[in-house]
Amino acid sequence: MTKTLKVAQIGCGKMSKYTMRYVYEKQGEIVCAFDTDPKRIGKDIGEIIEGENKGVVVEDVANLEKSLKKHKPDVAIITTMSLMKDIYDTMLTCAKCGVNAISTCEEAFFPMNSSPKITKELDKVAKENNCTLSGSGYQDASWGSLISVLAGSTQKITKIKGRSSYNVEDYGIALAEVHGAGLTLKEFDEKIASVDRISDEERAKIIKAGDYSPSYMWTVNGWLCEKLGLHVVSQTQKCVPQTYREDLHSTTLNMTIKKGDATGMSAVVTTTTKEGITLETECIGKVYGPDEYDENQWTIEGEPMTTITVSRPATVEMTCASIVNRLRDVVNAPSGYVTTDKMGDINFKIKL
Repeated sequence: MTKTLKVAQIGCGKMSKYTMRYVYEKQGEIVCAFDTDPKRIGKDIGEIIEGENKGVVVEDVANLEKSLKKHKPDVAIITTMSLMKDIYDTMLTCAKCGVNAISTCEEAFFPMNSSPKITKELDKVAKENNCTLSGSGYQDASWGSLISVLAGSTQKITKIKGRSSYNVEDYGIALAEVHGAGLTLKEFDEKIASVDRISDEERAKIIKAGDYSPSYMWTVNGWLCEKLGLHVVSQTQKCVPQTYREDLHSTTLNMTIKKGDATGMSAVVTTTTKEGITLETECIGKVYGPDEYDENQWTIEGEPMTTITVSRPATVEMTCASIVNRLRDVVNAPSGYVTTDKMGDINFKIKL
């Protein structure tokens, strides 16, 4: 008989409302929860998931190490920031405590091609303490397993093209800021677009130094190449600001984005491989106007050519469901930093 999975929730914002509820609905148990916001610290997690009290109060993340050692969760869910450098300390603490951890951090999905140094450091500590670290989310199913399965019904592939859009309002302030939402076009160019007007050699140096900020498709292309057995020759990224025809109010940023300013960005990542297959993927994250909605479209060019389109996907709920459905995979995986391409395709779990 499988014992009840004990889970720690790190980050009690918008995403945790779903991850914690999903854990309970699959018969898991939240044993501790953490945040940095004084408005959330001290609340029962039942209030956050809009249900009955669970007897688990949100703690200050400063207590993370002490509390993990006390409660001994089987796995931690990290729903905080979007870059590895921003969740490094949290993952390191989990690893030192021997607690498996999985994060919605988009870079965590395949961080070895953007933050190799700290990924190797985390891998070492996780192996020393017999636990596993990983990343998952919407991309695990919709940009990863879905595409690799589709590729499995293709005889010859020349190009894989992907395009996905999402509303940054749904994910919190950290993600909105990473996408340049609210910046003037001049600020966007200086802070975001200019980073990628560099040579491959310069980019390699920045990555080695741990100072690169990858778009979400950067890590997805790396994951897909690893999953499909492709060998990367080159990879480039271009970020372009998105605008809207009139002023838009952002509740996440608590500001009105003026007409012509950046509502977010489109990031296009192009990867060439030794096998002659090119990956050209684009993610569009922005504050939506009233007529805009999420869409996920992928085309595999070759024999045969196949296009799949998912209109209005529930990206927040799918992100959180992916994380929860991966919990047992992470617990059962080898020690170290293990990306989900090594865990098999993501599957629905009736219970944890």
